[in-house]
Amino acid sequence: MSDASSDLSALPQAAPGVPIRVDRSDPAVVRVILDRAERKNALTLAMWRALGDLFEALGREPEIRAVILTGAGGVFCAGADISEFGAARSDAASGEIYSAAVERANHAIRDCPKATYAAISGPAMGGGCGLAMCCDFRFADATAVFSVPAARLGVVYAVSETAALVAAVGVETAKDILFTGRRLDAAEAAAKGLVTALAQDAMAAALAHAALLRENAPMTLAGAKATLRALAG
Repeated sequence: MSDASSDLSALPQAAPGVPIRVDRSDPAVVRVILDRAERKNALTLAMWRALGDLFEALGREPEIRAVILTGAGGVFCAGADISEFGAARSDAASGEIYSAAVERANHAIRDCPKATYAAISGPAMGGGCGLAMCCDFRFADATAVFSVPAARLGVVYAVSETAALVAAVGVETAKDILFTGRRLDAAEAAAKGLVTALAQDAMAAALAHAALLRENAPMTLAGAKATLRALAG
């Protein structure tokens, strides 16, 4: 890790050893990087909890204008790591704990007073798609693929993720995505509203858009975001 980055354990209330990196090389535009490429950045319970801690903490830092969420290794996020479900969701009580961590992470991103971005390459599946939908803006390159395979796995998509999906694409398209579990390539995702814009380089596009906010008043941005969220609700 470069000197310009700090790991998640350096931030308030963050668990040590969680595979998420934070790049603060630009104090105004912070990058959050899911760093579990060997598992396609699949999210463990610890990672869900850490994302909630992290976005809440970043939301309190006055110098930050925008937060960009992305994944290492050319993959955004393959969703929840189902290999740990046997332990992490073994009964009703543990299932509720797991679901609460997912909801908190999504709400922390959605409600963050900073502008939030997803820079997407490769798969954005299930919970990973949900994370992207909870961001204010989503920039994707041609390799991006979106899917919510919950129906094939016998699980119900989280309320926060479903709400974010509906807000982005509308009820009818959300039904198509949730009922079929099919994959949408980058072009179809953009046409359906899953993606703000396609770009040759998703991170560069997100950074360029975030640069437009650099000189704007942070309280105005936070107020506008809160007002728009209330109107959408």
